[in-house]
Amino acid sequence: MGRTVVVLGGGISGLAASYHLSRAPCPPKVVLVEGSERLGGWIRSVRGPGDAIFELGPRGIRPAGALGARTLLLVSELGLDSEVLPVRGDHPAAQNRFLYVGGALHALPSGLRGLFRPSPPFSKPLFWAGLKELTTPRGKDPDETVHSFAQRRLGPEVASLAMDSLCRGVFAGNSRELSIRSCFPSLFQAEQTHRSVLLGLLLGAGRGPQVDSALIRRARAERWSQWSLRGGLETLPQALNTHLTSRGVRVLRGQPVCGLSLQAEGHWKVSLGDSSLEADHVVSAVPASVLSRLLPAQAAPLAHALSTIPAVSVAVVNLQYRGARLPVQGFGHLVPSSEDPGVLGIVYDSVAFPEQDGSPPGLRVTVMLGGSWLQTLEARGSVLSQELFRQQAQHAAATQLGLKEPPSHCLVHLHKNCIPQYTLGHWQKLEAATQFLASRRLPLTLAGASYEGVAVNDCIESGRQAAARVLGSEPNG
Repeated sequence: MGRTVVVLGGGISGLAASYHLSRAPCPPKVVLVEGSERLGGWIRSVRGPGDAIFELGPRGIRPAGALGARTLLLVSELGLDSEVLPVRGDHPAAQNRFLYVGGALHALPSGLRGLFRPSPPFSKPLFWAGLKELTTPRGKDPDETVHSFAQRRLGPEVASLAMDSLCRGVFAGNSRELSIRSCFPSLFQAEQTHRSVLLGLLLGAGRGPQVDSALIRRARAERWSQWSLRGGLETLPQALNTHLTSRGVRVLRGQPVCGLSLQAEGHWKVSLGDSSLEADHVVSAVPASVLSRLLPAQAAPLAHALSTIPAVSVAVVNLQYRGARLPVQGFGHLVPSSEDPGVLGIVYDSVAFPEQDGSPPGLRVTVMLGGSWLQTLEARGSVLSQELFRQQAQHAAATQLGLKEPPSHCLVHLHKNCIPQYTLGHWQKLEAATQFLASRRLPLTLAGASYEGVAVNDCIESGRQAAARVLGSEPNG
């Protein structure tokens, strides 16, 4: 009898794990269990008036690096090459990003020349921050907050404006709480290895073997900054589901897992309410806090470590305007917490992907709301109405982009606890979890955004690595 592997969670991580398990030379029996009625997790695309596409979650994937290349390879294996919408390197959405500071939009400097020019909102050319970085000694702590790291190496302005905004844009989090080691491992490693972030990033580029395909070569040749799919990013999890079904993977939807228990012979019993599954191995691609509540008493130390990985909520407001124009052309802008505690940033969807504007085309932007403003409302038990988020988003679009007319279409979605927070010392939580799994030889492998990266590429890679561990080509952990 072959092994049975149960994968918990039908988001992109669980789908990727199931995909790679199903493509093994001697694949195990794979059962994918999803609590809701749909697959794809936070990746969700909906059609609006005139067939315009609105992304309720991630809206573009970066092709850079080994992880970006692997995702493009997956796209090709699924037969989606013709659906790809690239943002080429010479496009305004690739070249222009903005900060909203002091009631105005400021273009972030790009290219070498930009470092030597005055670049508001920074008081001096960023060359001086770079010079400081090159002459700052290596940090001695095993971890540090993003803010502390940036302030020490690049100065207070870069820390409080650029890195604060970046943490809000990527993690919807607070740079004074997030870990540099876990949130931006390449920056942490560059300092550790080369004593300088700038030197480390320069010297460390392009190392290691990379996968190859026609789509990957095209992305490199055209210097893509990101890409999407014609029908929206949800096309990717939909294609994965179709592929899994064709490979004999059993996909269960609307089946929330109630608990996990270890049987005497070392197998898992996965309880699904009025039924259960037997598994030789479990891959968990649900959030760490969710898994912590499912684990049996024998795994209490693991459950405790996982329960301390927090997550924050984000309200995503999609707006479409008829006959409106943006004051600038670019990917979008971020807003530091000192400027507005609730508005994380605004993405200019129509600039990057005009093909998704619908017919007749309308200007699409997405306002991201969260931060301390939303956390305070949640902590108070305030009523989080769609109207509240709609008003906040329309006010931000009017104030920050001059879009003062009411939108022709508006979608509001509150994603509760959608982005895990890698706070200071996150690496120790992962180490504790890994050591527990290894010492107890538990047939359980962790995947998903709770651990080593929240971007779509990171999640797909975590699923691939989880499958590799289950199949025995990598040590368990």
